[in-house]
Amino acid sequence: MTDTPPRGTPKNGASGEASSREAPERLYQLLVESVQDYAIFALDRTGHILTWSAGAARLKGYARTEILGRHFSVFYPHEDVAARKPHRELEEAARTGRLEDQGWRVRQDGTRFWASVVITALYDELGTLVGFAKVTRDLTEQRRETDALRESEARFRLLVESVRDYAIFLLDPSGHVATWNTGAERIKGYDATDIIGQHFSVFYPKERIEEGFPQYELEVATRVGRFEDEGWRIRKDGSRFWANVVITALRNSAGELFGFAKVTRDLTERRAAEEQARRLAAEQAARTEAERRGEELRLLSEQLEEQAIELEHQREEAQTLSEELEQTNDELQRALAEANDARRAAESAAARAAEANRAKSDFLATMSHELRTPLNAIAGYAQLLEMGLRGPVTTAQHEDLERILRSQVHLTKLINEVLSYARLESGAITYAVRPTLVASAAADAAALVEPQRLAKGITLDVRLPEHTGGSPLHVLADHDKLQQIFINLLANAVKFTPQGGRIALELLCEPDAHGMAVIRVSDTGIGIPADKLQAVFEPFVQIGRSLNSPGEGTGLGLAISRDLARGMGGDLTAESVPGEGSVFTLTLARGG
Repeated sequence: MTDTPPRGTPKNGASGEASSREAPERLYQLLVESVQDYAIFALDRTGHILTWSAGAARLKGYARTEILGRHFSVFYPHEDVAARKPHRELEEAARTGRLEDQGWRVRQDGTRFWASVVITALYDELGTLVGFAKVTRDLTEQRRETDALRESEARFRLLVESVRDYAIFLLDPSGHVATWNTGAERIKGYDATDIIGQHFSVFYPKERIEEGFPQYELEVATRVGRFEDEGWRIRKDGSRFWANVVITALRNSAGELFGFAKVTRDLTERRAAEEQARRLAAEQAARTEAERRGEELRLLSEQLEEQAIELEHQREEAQTLSEELEQTNDELQRALAEANDARRAAESAAARAAEANRAKSDFLATMSHELRTPLNAIAGYAQLLEMGLRGPVTTAQHEDLERILRSQVHLTKLINEVLSYARLESGAITYAVRPTLVASAAADAAALVEPQRLAKGITLDVRLPEHTGGSPLHVLADHDKLQQIFINLLANAVKFTPQGGRIALELLCEPDAHGMAVIRVSDTGIGIPADKLQAVFEPFVQIGRSLNSPGEGTGLGLAISRDLARGMGGDLTAESVPGEGSVFTLTLARGG
């Protein structure tokens, strides 16, 4: 009895091999049918459609029964068909084995779409061309986005290139010029081939380069995102122009710095016009004043002439009156001479007072210097004694030496204040005003007064914008002078605040009405009477000081602080409620 193979089992080896070939082909057919984003189909050698996939139906809009057997040129616009583009593509694919193209194609409903097309020639085992495989992908949306981006970039480049009143260009992260526009060439004198690749510091005067100002601009822009300045810049021919400059840091989506945008505007003419306007205003004011005085003199002359005529008429009628008038005139001349003598005496007295004031300042400066030498000697020898270099020191002697050293430090501080005030009064103080970080000067000052503050159990609250997430604020000031002001204000607050009180140093985020930075030092101390608020800024004045209650210091700290503030273009004022405390307000120009 012959065995019967199981149902579905090949009856011989040949049918088994055929089945093994059919399985991958079926899998491949399922793969092609499942692709939705690509139109994948086959053409015969003449370009007629042999197969049709689900992706082809979705992309081109034809059902399988509608398109099989038709020539693939139905997918091309009329102008491409007329130009025999479909036939040339088949010829090129047959010649080279493969053709890739992008262009407009047409759906069944007549709408166009931008397509990426790949046509691959198919050959049998003998190398005979049997047809083509065609893969089409819809790139319409990508083309629309690319075209929009390209058009936007072109418009922006055209805009930047067409601007003539502004120099607009890019710098790399190290400050080298990367792009150049027409406005930059017109303002600065360089063409693109001259300047691209050079460091942007070539636009700055030598003294600004030596100060490191160009690098400072980039550092600030990197830190805060933007830097703006007005100042002198240099053209290619060496001439200077007054410029407004804005530098903006550029970062990618990851927040990494990839360069800077720099916009420069030539304000030379505007600055010259402003200066000319100020000169004209001053000249006009002078002319107006001269005309007013001339008119007064003319009126006075007319009045005198009228009086002279009237007197002449009356001379014949009353000789006695004339004599009285002459006598009166003599008296007026004498009075005028006396007045002139008095004026000259007053001027002489003022000159002597000024000379005496200068002599006083010179004396104070000389005495301060002369007193420092013995005070330093006192401190040195007292320290030697305290160290036991001259023999053993008892506990009582240690205490005496500590009192001597405290007294020496106190007296040295008083002498330094007197010397500082003498230098301020004589105009010998110089200021190195530049953008200064308020937080740095405040921290240094707070550290210096910390021992006195902690000894009285006083709390110090420092409130700065960076403490609440804001950007650090700079003011235009001399760092050392600003620190001295803070030291004087904090030391003054500690001195007049009771045990366990509170002091606050606050930098306001918003400028005042004049655009100035506002810094306040407040305390919960004894306060200042309203009629003494101005007196506290006078030299050698201490509120509540008397022979029975001499207090501490010279009364120069606030006077020195206000003079320093005004010397840096700012001011220092005071407000107070007696018994509740005082608020001292320091205003300085903002430094960017």
